[in-house]
Amino acid sequence: MPRVRPTALVATLLSILVLVGGCIRVVDGRAVSVYDDPFKVAGLPTTSGPSGPRTGVPDSTLTATNGDGGAVDTLALNAVDDIQTYWRGEFGKEFQGEFKPVEKLLSWSAKAGRPESVEFCKESTYRLVNAAFCRLDNSIGWDRSVLLPTMEETFGKMSVVMVLAHEYGHAVQTMAKIVGAKDPVIVKEQQADCFAGAFMRHVAEGKAKHFTINTSDGLNTVLAATVAIRDSDPDDPESVHGSAFERVTAVQIGFTDGPKACKGIDQDEIDQRRANLPQSFSDDNGRGEYPITKQTLVELTKALKAILPIDHEPTYDYSRAKINCPDGVVTEPVSYCPAANTIATDIPGLAERGTSTSGADDPLPLKVTGDYNGYIVFISRYTLAVQQSRGQSLVGAKTGLRAACLSGVVTGKLAESGRPVDQGDIKLAAGDLDEAVSGLLTDGLAASDAQGKTVPSGFSRVEAFRAGVLNGESVCAARYS
Repeated sequence: MPRVRPTALVATLLSILVLVGGCIRVVDGRAVSVYDDPFKVAGLPTTSGPSGPRTGVPDSTLTATNGDGGAVDTLALNAVDDIQTYWRGEFGKEFQGEFKPVEKLLSWSAKAGRPESVEFCKESTYRLVNAAFCRLDNSIGWDRSVLLPTMEETFGKMSVVMVLAHEYGHAVQTMAKIVGAKDPVIVKEQQADCFAGAFMRHVAEGKAKHFTINTSDGLNTVLAATVAIRDSDPDDPESVHGSAFERVTAVQIGFTDGPKACKGIDQDEIDQRRANLPQSFSDDNGRGEYPITKQTLVELTKALKAILPIDHEPTYDYSRAKINCPDGVVTEPVSYCPAANTIATDIPGLAERGTSTSGADDPLPLKVTGDYNGYIVFISRYTLAVQQSRGQSLVGAKTGLRAACLSGVVTGKLAESGRPVDQGDIKLAAGDLDEAVSGLLTDGLAASDAQGKTVPSGFSRVEAFRAGVLNGESVCAARYS
């Protein structure tokens, strides 16, 4: 993260009224924001029940060409059945024309020998580890031996459902003719993520025949799967799906506002979201990863002072995170004590949290690690000092979500060019947002209050952070006060 480099000028962000307006629902004639209750997830109750296939429900009668009739194919076919049922009811509400299910489903084994391989979308399935929609013949295919089992083993069965919901999203956008051959691939992929998010809300509402998902760890895990299959190298020409931050954003748009909002995703909308956020590792030998030290933290405190100035600045103890505090608890590796207005940091512990452990041998990391996974926790403890200076409560769900949102504000500002060196010689790098999102989905420490408590929904934690990054401080006040 700590690196000064030129970035694009700040683009005009979506207006607050437009962004918040899509998140208003009417209850008993009264406009109610989906953010009013911090224990709700985009307006749905936070649930902790089962996630995965429903028990006692007959399997789908759909079949897959070249399938083996095994558990993975059964899981995939049940998923496609529920997805098709959803779109059969929703398609006509938002799009012209009639919904028609995909014409063919194909299953293959990437472990099979060349003689046993089949053709999918004019390509041999020999060693093809993939799942995809083929526009040439309106089909969806999947690898049942490597990809889907790996997704299931790492992230659970609902991650397989999410993958297929994304692929069916491509079928929907093609059927609706909202994209064409000349549209950028990133637009098609972000729309498909969004459509998958809309379907996942349908499942969370208990309306799917074969599957159910809770809105706490169940939804958290599905989003973590989305993070894992991000574009990890923005400079790779094959990076066409988007960063984890972008992919999760698209899923959340669909989950919160439905298919209608997905139609609004185009290149202009994506560019507007990207604004001045770093999109490349060019001229960055460290590829965004640098050790967390006292020196880098001191530079970060200078930036925090400039971005979120307060009358009574906190003091900093860089020797340990464990301090005696009458009105706070230790939140290793960084703690905030309201009574002393002190941020105490275990630097080796924070550096360990900020060490990247992902590599080529871990193509689907359960957690995306890196330096910003550490920095974001330090930033969040500073935001508690900000809240205290404003007379806000330091305990409770909204405190933690304000911390996440204000941490997003700081993160967005760290991407801006032209900040004087005396306001912190430190800058956001490509990949930092993904690390922050992953941390918020897993332990949520950066979205915790002074007691170290956070809401159980990683979706809500990421949503708060994303709001701060993209929309600024005023949205944090409007949503979480």
